[in-house]
Amino acid sequence: MIEDKNQQRTSIAQLGEFGLIDHLTGQFEITQPSTLKGIGDDAAVLDFKGKKTVVSTDLLIEGVHFDLAYMPLKHLGYKAVSVNVSDICAMNAKPTQITVSLAVSNRFPLEALEELYAGIALAAKTYNIDVIGGDTTSSQKGLLISITALGEAEEKEIVYRKGATSTDLLVVSGDLGAAYMGLQILEREKQVFLVNPNNQPDLENYTYLIERQLKPEARVDVREILEKLEIKPTSMIDISDGLSSEIMHLCKQSNLGCNLYEDKLPLDPQFINVCEEFNIDSTTVAINGGEDYELLFTIKMEDYDKIKGNPNFTVIGHMTQESEGKHLVTRANTKIELKARGWNALSEEE
Repeated sequence: MIEDKNQQRTSIAQLGEFGLIDHLTGQFEITQPSTLKGIGDDAAVLDFKGKKTVVSTDLLIEGVHFDLAYMPLKHLGYKAVSVNVSDICAMNAKPTQITVSLAVSNRFPLEALEELYAGIALAAKTYNIDVIGGDTTSSQKGLLISITALGEAEEKEIVYRKGATSTDLLVVSGDLGAAYMGLQILEREKQVFLVNPNNQPDLENYTYLIERQLKPEARVDVREILEKLEIKPTSMIDISDGLSSEIMHLCKQSNLGCNLYEDKLPLDPQFINVCEEFNIDSTTVAINGGEDYELLFTIKMEDYDKIKGNPNFTVIGHMTQESEGKHLVTRANTKIELKARGWNALSEEE
């Protein structure tokens, strides 16, 4: 959080828009066979050879989606790519390309944008995707990042939010709630820092949670794992707004109800400890937290034996008839109506 006041600062205005784009995008190489032309012309040219194209876009705004007091620009670049790639993964498709657009104010020197693009480049390499274009413009205040992600899939491979049946099992990858608690720790340390700028935070006990917030990973591996298990999900969504919200999307799209079991929620031990430290109920955070970027999907009951015991996945409940409603079944075996209390980007409150 301590800022080096002697950093080199090159004004973006010195380069001009085209010079800036050339400077920032010169590092990107083309690796995907479907990319015929990337950056450098009026438009990119792609050829998916009969496969279906999947497209998703996200807008990240400073002060709404991220706080640069504790979000390093390199991490921000990486996360901006991850959250978009996650949407492609949620369609059971293979991510292939992204475009990156920035609106940036003159308070950011060239070196800051180099950091941001270093994160974007690392994510592009990690996920084996091509950066094929975008736009750069000025902003009156703050930083805006818009990323569009593209992916490819055979038509028979694509999984939508609809498609579940009333006997399907509800499955999630990874663990839940850690990203939200990572954010709580960072917010707490920011407040301490504002009171006493000489106080350096000791974050050693929180590394996993903070990484889940600052550098989430899109689950590009899930598609391949499920293919090897010979399982095709009946419906799927990524967990950006909180588990309860996402489950309700799946229920709504397929006109179903569900039972989610509290004792089945996959929680990391560090997450449980920090919930106790903050005196917050771990179940509440796990189902409402958001930003986990895990995949939530439904599978046929007969596929249970194939997925049982797999370390990547947890069966957390099952779908029901719509008339049965949507419920959380507590450890005490009581049913509580499931409500979507996750992040709503259009509201002031979380």
